[in-house]
Amino acid sequence: MNASAAADSLAERVALVTGASGGIGGAIAVALARSGSTVHAVGRDRAKLAGLGERASGAAGRLITHTADLTRDTDLETLVRGITEATGRLDVLVHSAGRILYGKIADSPVTQLDELYAGNVRAPYLLTRLCLPSLAAAEGQIVFINSSTGVAASAGLGPYSATQHALKALTDALRDEVNPAGIRVFSVYPGRTASALMKERFAMEGRPYRPELLLQPEDIASVVLNSLLLPRTAEVTNVSIRPMKKSY
Repeated sequence: MNASAAADSLAERVALVTGASGGIGGAIAVALARSGSTVHAVGRDRAKLAGLGERASGAAGRLITHTADLTRDTDLETLVRGITEATGRLDVLVHSAGRILYGKIADSPVTQLDELYAGNVRAPYLLTRLCLPSLAAAEGQIVFINSSTGVAASAGLGPYSATQHALKALTDALRDEVNPAGIRVFSVYPGRTASALMKERFAMEGRPYRPELLLQPEDIASVVLNSLLLPRTAEVTNVSIRPMKKSY
């Protein structure tokens, strides 16, 4: 299929998904594999990555797992070099990795901001730069899984929100820079999503945790796949998705 044709299929495409040992990243990786893509799923938790492979068993595509620390430049360089040498192409890059730490600004050491910046801003920045030549050759697509705090900050999440605002700025600038090369770029801003981390947050807030009333990782994966499949006459730029019934 010509790269500029309608993106009506993800079969035989090559995708790189970070944060795949997490709920949202894992759901996106499995969905892409089931759509026929060869998916390079990257995470830090070997056990969860192994379970991800089992979930994708029988998929039309392939799911290949990689363990890496995205805050280490050498890990990123080795990862991208290995994928491009093995496949010769890259069609989709999904940034779903990230860190979240809670705390008021008055109580949070600057080292916390440094840690969040390294994982949430610097790592996707460098990974994108490393992947751009391959993505340009394929007229590919880049997805940034941001957060609702990337557009509206709240108390107790200042340092984290600052990194998500920074990621939004990078994404918006990148879109204007690479659209002429045929690369589509879009951001997803999920609200509260069922996960172990969200359970901790509800406990901190003194609220009952009812995951059935929250977004599910598969909901976000569905939004991502539908955006990737949009005909090339259009581009989704920003999608905000929230739980329909509020439990908070």
